[in-house]
Amino acid sequence: MIRAVIDTNIIVSALFWGGAPRAVLNAARAKRFQMITSKELIDELRDVISRPKFAERLAQVGDTVDSLLETDYHALVEVVDPAQTEPIIADDPDDNALIACALGGAADYIISGDHHLLDLGEYQGIKLWTANRFLEEAVER
Repeated sequence: MIRAVIDTNIIVSALFWGGAPRAVLNAARAKRFQMITSKELIDELRDVISRPKFAERLAQVGDTVDSLLETDYHALVEVVDPAQTEPIIADDPDDNALIACALGGAADYIISGDHHLLDLGEYQGIKLWTANRFLEEAVER
């Protein structure tokens, strides 16, 4: 089965808006691939969706941060221990957590909208793709 780390920016878009990010989340729900994450990435997601700018969106979907994470996220992910790595991305050090998670979880893909990651294209056999490309070339083929 395909294994993929999904960047926080994609998860947030999927939870609150739609489009390709939502389709990625729906593909995980349909067991078309296995989403993997780490405790650090879960903490980052919790921090991001707890920001005041998302309070209105949470209210619109009728959820809390905790229930959203439990129902829409934890049920879909396999939590792995990240690999110990040297920093890969100097311009955005937070992105290194995604790479460490992908290496620790034997991921095939990292799905992101972040150019720091996408510019790598591939790292140690892990493809770094947009949500659209992942859907078109990996999940829907």
